[in-house]
Amino acid sequence: MGIKNETTTTMTSQPHVCIIGSLNIDFVTSTPRCPGPGETLTATSLSVTAGGKGGNQATACGRASFISKTTQDVSVSMIGAVGAEDVYYSTLLKPGLEKSGVNTAFIEESTEAQTGSASIIVEEAVGGENRILVVPGANHSGMMNDVSQIIDVVKQQQVSPKVIVLQGEIPRNTTLALLEYFNGGVSTDNRAHVVFNPAPVFPKGISLAALKHTSVLIMNETEAVQMSRSIAGLPVSDLSQPTELDNLQPEELAPRFHEMAHVQIVLITLGAKGVYFSTRTGRKGTVPGVKVLKVIDTTAAGDTFVGYFSASLGRFLATGASLDTFDDQIEAAVSRANAAAAKCVQRKGAMQSIPFAYDME
Repeated sequence: MGIKNETTTTMTSQPHVCIIGSLNIDFVTSTPRCPGPGETLTATSLSVTAGGKGGNQATACGRASFISKTTQDVSVSMIGAVGAEDVYYSTLLKPGLEKSGVNTAFIEESTEAQTGSASIIVEEAVGGENRILVVPGANHSGMMNDVSQIIDVVKQQQVSPKVIVLQGEIPRNTTLALLEYFNGGVSTDNRAHVVFNPAPVFPKGISLAALKHTSVLIMNETEAVQMSRSIAGLPVSDLSQPTELDNLQPEELAPRFHEMAHVQIVLITLGAKGVYFSTRTGRKGTVPGVKVLKVIDTTAAGDTFVGYFSASLGRFLATGASLDTFDDQIEAAVSRANAAAAKCVQRKGAMQSIPFAYDME
């Protein structure tokens, strides 16, 4: 696919979004029921697909930037790690990213570990209930355990990214250090606008010090409660001990992140109910959910939302405007990301279900 980078006359620099995160191969087996100990069953089907939250979000951001089939208006790069000489990377994961407009030059092909994987058993007899085994592999070794190496790779990129996207599928220590580095003071050279999607939320949570001054925090309702517990110094994973935070509504949770962590933008996804948005400068509201005829697969819906919103933010920041003036555009950006997620759930799979922007009209 021919790609041409294009900017508008109002932009002071090329929009560039860099995703730092996980890359997986998903093995999905559908079966009438799960076998018992020592039992062999004939399953219904096996599919092998590209995934990982980092890869999904990079794909979504890349596809969001295709304003036509041949024109990409945001540069998107991916920093992650896979196993060296992995046939699934060369034939499935890498081509999928590149056809989505993602620069894969900064993905490490590690000799220390295999590509991350998820083995998913879908039990048809109980309504498609999942059992999942995750092997982090290269996502938790080599470069992904070396913050200084990741930062060096970011600096090697021809155009410095205005937006850095992070999730929760790489080591916690790496994520905390990257948050603290990129969330540094506005006047420092390392400052970038971080879009942080803490999914899954680390069992030990995210420290308040690391979260401070994050530009955008994107969570679902459960994650919002867990993150609120975390910054309050309460256990994240032990929900057997309920607290008053557990029953707070999105409009009550969001201000806590503004006040305690100085997060500029808080987005809480509500599934079919839509998305609640709140900014530190006072803009807030709910974008209603998009009605769809049939939900097929919700696997990459959240990642699609993150990628599309990050692309919108990258375009805005490339104009030279400050983040606190994004209030006038936030509702439109949330609406577009929500519409893309709604289109995603009507298709099967992860990466392959994410729509291109030119299909959104």
